[in-house]
Amino acid sequence: MNMIQKAKEQVLTLTLNAYNDAVAEGLLPEGVSVKPSVEIPKDTRNGDYTTTFCLAAAKAMHKNPREVATILKERMALEGSYFTSVEIAGPGFLNFTLGGKWFADTVAAIETEGEHYGENDNLKGKKYMVEFVSANPPGPMHMGNARGGVLGDTLASVLQKSGAEVWREFYVNDAGNQIEKFAKSIEARYFQLIQGEDAVEFPEDGYHGDDIRELAKAYYEENGDALMQEAESVRHEKLAAFGLQRNIPKMKADLERYGIHYDQWFYESSLHESGYVADSVKALSEMGYTYEKDGALWLATSRIMGENLRKAGKSEEAIAKLELKDDVLRRANGFYTYFAADIAYHRNKFAVRGFDKVINIWGADHHGHVARIKGAMDALGLDGENRLDIVLMQLVKLVQDGEVVRMSKRTGKAVSLTDLLDMVPVDACRYFFNAKPETQMEFDLGLAVREDSENPVYYVQYAHARICTLLKNLAAEGYQVPRAADVDFSVLTEETEVALIKELARYGDVVALAARNYDPSHINRYLTELAAAFHKFYNACRIKGESENVLLARLKLADTTRSVLRNAMTLIGCTAPEKM
Repeated sequence: MNMIQKAKEQVLTLTLNAYNDAVAEGLLPEGVSVKPSVEIPKDTRNGDYTTTFCLAAAKAMHKNPREVATILKERMALEGSYFTSVEIAGPGFLNFTLGGKWFADTVAAIETEGEHYGENDNLKGKKYMVEFVSANPPGPMHMGNARGGVLGDTLASVLQKSGAEVWREFYVNDAGNQIEKFAKSIEARYFQLIQGEDAVEFPEDGYHGDDIRELAKAYYEENGDALMQEAESVRHEKLAAFGLQRNIPKMKADLERYGIHYDQWFYESSLHESGYVADSVKALSEMGYTYEKDGALWLATSRIMGENLRKAGKSEEAIAKLELKDDVLRRANGFYTYFAADIAYHRNKFAVRGFDKVINIWGADHHGHVARIKGAMDALGLDGENRLDIVLMQLVKLVQDGEVVRMSKRTGKAVSLTDLLDMVPVDACRYFFNAKPETQMEFDLGLAVREDSENPVYYVQYAHARICTLLKNLAAEGYQVPRAADVDFSVLTEETEVALIKELARYGDVVALAARNYDPSHINRYLTELAAAFHKFYNACRIKGESENVLLARLKLADTTRSVLRNAMTLIGCTAPEKM
């Protein structure tokens, strides 16, 4: 139940009823049809909701807006409504002030809905896929993967809260050139173990990390020098398979530790083995979007994107400045490119698995790929422009004591997700990385482990733990949290009490906004604001020692805040501790 929306609807109902009464008395002309807005004013000292009805209708009535407002105010039947008063402001605004009934219904709605509070059905019946992280398996996951993991996982959660059926997926790039390079890199280190490091040249474009040395050593320890006698193709196949069998479980374990669980790990190799890559390229050829040149098969990407830009109203001059280029789908050696596999993968999402909307979380360095893959889906008749959405996230800098951290003190290598989770609690990682995706961020390692109010995750968790301690102490004195129906909410008139209830009522709108904007950082900001509202209330309003009706009302308000804090923390994958 969205209590903010219900309050807005009641403002309109009360205003229209007053207008109809005025018409019946002959004070205002009938038949005036307007669409007034109802808003929450920035300054709520003069009211909690305001409507522009009088301003919108006055011209049609041939009257001054304040005159209309005066007539309506005198006929406003507030008894039994959410509002205690209505006042005229400015040129003719009607400002409504909330009362105890709205406070009571808000707390009762949270009590009734429990862990489901904040949900909406905006996306009901829609089938969404969120594909995120999809890190290359030849190496360990890095900071970009750490950020993308949280953004993707939390976005999937807010979409679910908005009624969508959501599928989380990791795309494993276990085929193509990079896997061949992976195999050659392990092979070179394997040969160096056997023949000596100076005897074997390492490929210049190979993977130089220590993890490659470790894989070569592990293979040698298990299999000796048996691969020396194998054909190169067999050797590469075995080494690649060995490396992937070691690396992918590590990736899964790190992400599980990070609180991320996928519905499917989708393997690129399955698209090649099933013939779906070839079939997708064939489909593009049959539609006239491919051509051969220098023995390779090309996609007419520039033509596809140009057609889309013209439909969007771009001029020929603007299109020419973009210097659009075509893409190779199948090389002269007969091997399909990564782009061809990517087209097949996205075609599979729409044409085979029937997702209404696909959202990919990509690094900002992939921005040039966005229009190309959308265009390919458009060429296949799958409406990539509207069904495929890409969230581009900016880079992350690790900072400690004001200095950028590039190497792990423990390993001496670039900081990986594993290193980060060894240094910083998972809750802090998830909270910090759930920042607005399009902004560059600095991850302050020192701040992430601080146990004070400067650390935002600690600040929020402390509010939850503080309430749990309060409940425990009052329970020891014989006070149990009452049901909303047994509370007299009319006693909650202090500014911080009213502000806290209003903040609690906002949660549903925040969840809907996070889903609409593909920006789960709205939940972080809400948590900080809710925790701040609670701390202000707690510091300003005594609970112990008050008269019983006030004590119970404030106790119920504190417990309701605890419930919403827990809901929102769970939504972003963080824990809500009961003591700290």
